[in-house]
Amino acid sequence: MRIKFLALFAALFFTAGSFAQKKLPGAPPQVTANADTSKGKPAPKKGPKPYDKVITKDALSATGFFKTHKVEDKYYFEIPDSMLDRDILVVNRISKAAAGNRVGMMGYGGDMIGRRVIQFTKGPEDNLFLKSISFTEIASDTTENGMYRSVMNSNLQPLEASFEIAAYSPDKKGVVVDVTKYIAGDNDILFFDSRLKKMLNLTQLQSDRSYIIGVKAFPMNIEIKTMKTYNKTSPSSPGNPMSGTSEPASYELNSSMVMLPKVPMKARYFDPRVGYFATSSIDFDANPQGVKRVIMAVRWRLEPKDEDVEKYLRGELVEPKKQIVYYIDPATPKKWIPYLIQGINDWQVAFEQAGFKNAIVGKVAPVGDSTWSLDDARNSAIVYKPSAVANASGPNVNDPRSGEIIESHINWYHNVMELLRNWYLIQAATSDKRAQTMVFSDSLMGELIRFVSSHEVGHTLGLRHNFGSSSTIPVEKLRDKKWLEEHGHTPSIMDYARFNYVAQPEDKIGEKGLFPGIGEYDRWAIQWGYTWLPQFATAKDEEAFLNKLVIDSLTKNPRLFFGTESDPNDPRNQNEDLGDNAMVAGMYGIKNLQRIVPNILKWSKGTNTGYEDAQTIYKEVVAQYNRYTGHVRKNIGGIETTPSFVEQGKTVYKYTPKSKQKEAVKFLQEQLFTTPKWLLDKNLFAYIGVNNVGAFANVQKTNINSLLSANTLSKLVDFERFDPANAYTASALLTDLKNGIWSELKTNAAIDIYRRDLQKMYVDALVKLVKPEEKPKAPVMSTGRTFQPPTIDDNDGLSVVKGHMKSLMNEIKTALPSVKDSQTRLHLQDVMERLKNGLDPSI
Repeated sequence: MRIKFLALFAALFFTAGSFAQKKLPGAPPQVTANADTSKGKPAPKKGPKPYDKVITKDALSATGFFKTHKVEDKYYFEIPDSMLDRDILVVNRISKAAAGNRVGMMGYGGDMIGRRVIQFTKGPEDNLFLKSISFTEIASDTTENGMYRSVMNSNLQPLEASFEIAAYSPDKKGVVVDVTKYIAGDNDILFFDSRLKKMLNLTQLQSDRSYIIGVKAFPMNIEIKTMKTYNKTSPSSPGNPMSGTSEPASYELNSSMVMLPKVPMKARYFDPRVGYFATSSIDFDANPQGVKRVIMAVRWRLEPKDEDVEKYLRGELVEPKKQIVYYIDPATPKKWIPYLIQGINDWQVAFEQAGFKNAIVGKVAPVGDSTWSLDDARNSAIVYKPSAVANASGPNVNDPRSGEIIESHINWYHNVMELLRNWYLIQAATSDKRAQTMVFSDSLMGELIRFVSSHEVGHTLGLRHNFGSSSTIPVEKLRDKKWLEEHGHTPSIMDYARFNYVAQPEDKIGEKGLFPGIGEYDRWAIQWGYTWLPQFATAKDEEAFLNKLVIDSLTKNPRLFFGTESDPNDPRNQNEDLGDNAMVAGMYGIKNLQRIVPNILKWSKGTNTGYEDAQTIYKEVVAQYNRYTGHVRKNIGGIETTPSFVEQGKTVYKYTPKSKQKEAVKFLQEQLFTTPKWLLDKNLFAYIGVNNVGAFANVQKTNINSLLSANTLSKLVDFERFDPANAYTASALLTDLKNGIWSELKTNAAIDIYRRDLQKMYVDALVKLVKPEEKPKAPVMSTGRTFQPPTIDDNDGLSVVKGHMKSLMNEIKTALPSVKDSQTRLHLQDVMERLKNGLDPSI
């Protein structure tokens, strides 16, 4: 979940190959593995020796996909010719780290710190080279007219290290190289990626405090464990006495070298209508008259056993050749293990829709088994992290050639439980009395853990967040107990739908209607990604079949809609929201918050403690209130995007209807800009601090600044260009806002302190539009291009705003002679002066 999330376009293409594209500026130069660094020049070449002179009878040897040897204090790889030029995935992780070595959510045991694809290849003069392999550009057509040869000539893979061949294998079908210096040193292949080192403020490796712990060989992987100590420099910041100082930072690191399949799994091309993570390459063969980026969905290899192929093709459920297994970190508190396992096993029903039974399973990690390691890249796991971070995340490691997931380590931070408690209390306590306390029962907390476990496992199966899923449910169905028992409150556990805050106490909704579970979208998405299609030889051959599957499925069941988590304009695609109408859902949510506030002191009451918990709950109430208003606000200037293929014959883009935008403004006027006095509990403030009195003002300011922004107004101007007859215009928005926020001007009523604050926010936002403090800088995107923020300088937006400011000034000027309240008079004189100065001081 990265439960507090993630700009997601970058996450869409977060692949195993992404670390292998090119050397980063500022990265340290690669040192030849056999260089004599103490003298600054290469050691003299000696040539290969007889095998038994290098790998002596005292060698400690192990056999994996190649052999490893330890002779005294030296480590050797014996690589057979059959493994030369084979793709090997390198996955690097932190095994152990000190608490002071962490930055944010990075630096914990189990964290991935780098991944590359490499090859070993023979060179001249008895040398073996280590190459870093990139898959950003590909071609497979080796015919006379194919692009393969040209692409290979233009895509030379960098040589990261060289090793003198110390000996040849006894059968002359392999080479032995000394890797001691390479493993004992520092490099991007086996250890920290340069970008992460920079983030963690790590600089020079301290060789005298770094050493090799051991090397192990397994059938599909080689494990290298080292202790690395770096200089850690405190970042420069004004007023920080520790700025620029250095101290040692030690990490135990594990590097897994995993043999990738000789023949990559058949890929499945990404479809924007189904939410999968993806990896991509530029394929020079795919478009004979241009260049095409081939995007592949990220997923596990799932195939029936050979003896069950006919059963599978007949539609019978069969077990896969290889189960997807997730182990539970042995460090996990015992009482939570059954819930984590259940969260994994909940996905079994989804795989049944793809034709597989028992396809996925959660297991307790083996204890006392020397062949099993949490760091082993063959083992997927939920890794427990004793951390104050309130989060969890579900990354995966995949083959960049095909999108095949190799393994995953889900990060489970201990303090995610505090986050779950706060969410559930605020969103469901009025329906579930078990949540009317600061300490939940183990059974309730266990079910919450199960939910998060399922969500994170979904990510590691390849599924992205589906923020649009919950928008397919009519709001009133969220109060229908019978309907909820059958369908749940959202079709996807990959949504950020959290818990059913729409349900009212009188609805008597049970746990099935409050909690998310594996929904119909989840089952369908797994069907799309994991159904075995042997009748098609290539991913290209599958396209028509899968396109028809998607079209037919969406036609029959609109609840299978996928709404991307990276669209800032579509009001259907929001985190933490519910239902097809944010205004109605928000109204029900606020009713529940109004029930919680009077009970905060009661529900947070403990023993031998202060009122910190009460303050926590109040802040969570305000935060949830802010979410509801944010859900509503996104409808104003909303642009709905529904990916569609030409065979569907449906439009892709649609502006949010004028009526719905006006409904959103009306909601904000009634629920936010009219002072929410239910939040002003003076008795509560006497215990948690009077500084909370104005907490909702920040919510008002956030909404005002968004509504009166170049982004919103520019979209409304575009809407007017597109459909003048039906558009909700920028002028209409400003008029509607003024009629509510400045209603006292028509009645000559005194303006209270809360409304005075609101009106000042409004005027300041207008002034910033016509007289920005400074031109916003164009941020640099990950692609290297710049993104220019929207502006109203070159469209009707600026004219409308200036006209609105002048109109408001005239209304204030007209109202002032009749104003009797002195504070109101001072306030109006002040805001009129601000408006005047914003337009032109000479007016």
